[in-house]
Amino acid sequence: MRLISKRGILIVQFANQLQLAGKSRLDAVVEAASVRLRPILMTTAAMVLGVLPLVLASGAGAAGRRSMGLVIFTGLSIGTLFTLFVVPAMYAFMGRDRSSA
Repeated sequence: MRLISKRGILIVQFANQLQLAGKSRLDAVVEAASVRLRPILMTTAAMVLGVLPLVLASGAGAAGRRSMGLVIFTGLSIGTLFTLFVVPAMYAFMGRDRSSA
C-alpha cells in the first residue's frame, strides 16, 4: 500500500510543481505521469519479480506462500494500473488549477 500511494503522491506533487511553473492542469498531469512512468514500471517489475518465487512455490507450506505471493503480485499489478491511469485522470478531473495562482 505504501509503495502504490507514494507513487500517486509523487505524480500529484510533480504536477502541482509544473502548474506553478505555468503549465495547464492537463499538460502538467500528462507530463508528470510520463516522467514518473519509468520509475513506476521499474519498481513494479522489481517487486513482482521478487515475489515470483512465492507464486511458484512448491513443497511443504507452498499453499500459504503461494497465496501470499499471489495477493502481493495481483495487488501490485492492479495498483500500478490505478497509479498510471486513475490518478492522472482524477487529477485532471478534480485537481485544483494552480497555474493562475
